[in-house]
Amino acid sequence: MKQLLNIIKYVLLLAVSVLLMRYALQGQDLSRVGQYVREANYSWLLITTVLSALGYFSRAYRWKMQIDPTGHKPRYWDVYHAMMVGYLANMVLPRMGEVIRCSVLRRTSGVPVQVALGTVVTERVIDVLVLLGLLGATLLLDFNTFWTFVTDNLLAGRYDALARNRTPLLLALGIATLLLLTLAYAVFRNLERLRQNALFNKAMTFVKGLLAGVFSVLKMERKGTFLLHTLFTWLVYFLMDYLAFFAFPATYDLGMRAGLAVLTFGAFGMAAPVAGGVGPFHIMVQGILLVYGVSKEAGIAYALVVHGSQTLLVVLMGGVSFLISMMKSGKKAVLSEVAA
Repeated sequence: MKQLLNIIKYVLLLAVSVLLMRYALQGQDLSRVGQYVREANYSWLLITTVLSALGYFSRAYRWKMQIDPTGHKPRYWDVYHAMMVGYLANMVLPRMGEVIRCSVLRRTSGVPVQVALGTVVTERVIDVLVLLGLLGATLLLDFNTFWTFVTDNLLAGRYDALARNRTPLLLALGIATLLLLTLAYAVFRNLERLRQNALFNKAMTFVKGLLAGVFSVLKMERKGTFLLHTLFTWLVYFLMDYLAFFAFPATYDLGMRAGLAVLTFGAFGMAAPVAGGVGPFHIMVQGILLVYGVSKEAGIAYALVVHGSQTLLVVLMGGVSFLISMMKSGKKAVLSEVAA
């Protein structure tokens, strides 16, 4: 039954991606989109692909730096291959790639899943903080551009109506707060009873291992190196989007502020719980480029080519990592049986 529910969930998520892609392409001249794609200067995409590969190597090293303080010392290449297998899995199983990469690392290096998952949680928290900072910078640097576009094209007179009628929003916020407080009180009152439950104790053991991974960053010896790898990773993301502008005549003259906006909102699209960000990424990037005066056809062509090149890279690198990881985990299983 659980397997059937998982299949239904992934089919629904795939359907959402298809619908969002259809929405992104709706009402557009597909022949023009195809023309933009064909006329792209793919030498710039080759440069962004090389940069992206360097970013993956750096991100794997950063993850290893998080794991080492937990007492486990996996080899760099084991960490890298596990990470790339996780990214590959996210292309098919949204958000499951984080668990899968931790599982692969356990098989190849013996790092407990909950510990590795804790480091991934910390990694995601750091990335969210960086992304929120980029969002703030994007809106501050081009506030007038975004505000004019929103008021002229999206709100179109609805702003005043929303300001006059805030009661439903405040009511929903109050109900949500009340539900959270009620849940917290119920857990507190029944804490002793919960501690006698075997399932609860297993969950607490998992949470402790998770927290060990989360707080591993505080025990890190070379925090400066960790920070540099974080900055390098996001610099690579920015250059991937910015340099891709030069591949299309319609985006060739866009500046770094537009590149920052595409990076920020594109990242939100990639974070959506659908396979590989297909659909949300394209809509977000197309919408942002529209703000900067790029037509819908040119914007979706840019999104298709950039997303497609990065997807192909993940498939190639992740596929190689998958084969190597499976060979290594299989070899370790054979050695364990011989030792037994």
